[in-house]
Amino acid sequence: MRRKLVAGNWKMNGSLKALEELVGIAEAAAAAPDVDVMIAVPFTLIAPAAALVPTLVIGAEDVHEAETGAHTGCVSAAMVREAGARFTLAGHSERRADQHETSHDAWAKAAAAHRAGLQVILCCGETEAERDAGRAERVVQAQIEKSVPDNASGDWFTLAYEPRWAIGTGRTPTVEEIGSMHAIARAKLRMMIGAEADRVRILYGGSVTGDNAAAILAADDVDGALVGGASLTAAKFVPIIAGA
Repeated sequence: MRRKLVAGNWKMNGSLKALEELVGIAEAAAAAPDVDVMIAVPFTLIAPAAALVPTLVIGAEDVHEAETGAHTGCVSAAMVREAGARFTLAGHSERRADQHETSHDAWAKAAAAHRAGLQVILCCGETEAERDAGRAERVVQAQIEKSVPDNASGDWFTLAYEPRWAIGTGRTPTVEEIGSMHAIARAKLRMMIGAEADRVRILYGGSVTGDNAAAILAADDVDGALVGGASLTAAKFVPIIAGA
């Protein structure tokens, strides 16, 4: 049995004052022993967040694929781990779209994070145009093929399916559509890493709320959620944990 995982992604939001929200989230996580809870915060908040709520798994939103070097403004996996991060996101759709990151970039970052001892949540998902053109399945399969490291295992690797058109829009696919895409993703993982694919958790991300979380997370092959805006406050995030 794969444990449910509810992960938050604060994106470019938050402050030292906002970290107070993590106290309520940590309390909810402690009260849900069958659910894993993780929160990715901006680089500047990793150390204070890890110090404030040591029982909560704090992570980074991104890392650079190199260990060191002349990469102004970038942060390595070892750096965020030293700051207190225990996982990182890789290949988030907003980085693919806004920073023009490729699936190879996501692969390199995931591999670098694993070498540094971090867990990884690697993201994949199609645009609205790709879905409307009937290419959603092919796009997601190609991203998985090019982004997932060959040694990926359930011990440290999680996949997140996040249709780009559902992120922050209030729109979500139907539960049936989500379950279908997750099944396709797992089948692709099996082709790549064999039976180990059945240990890898696959999360859904895209306008998850306390109202729809239980239905989404009950679908076959949906092992949890990657949550954006609703993870910024305990009031909105805790009901999602409860829905798991």
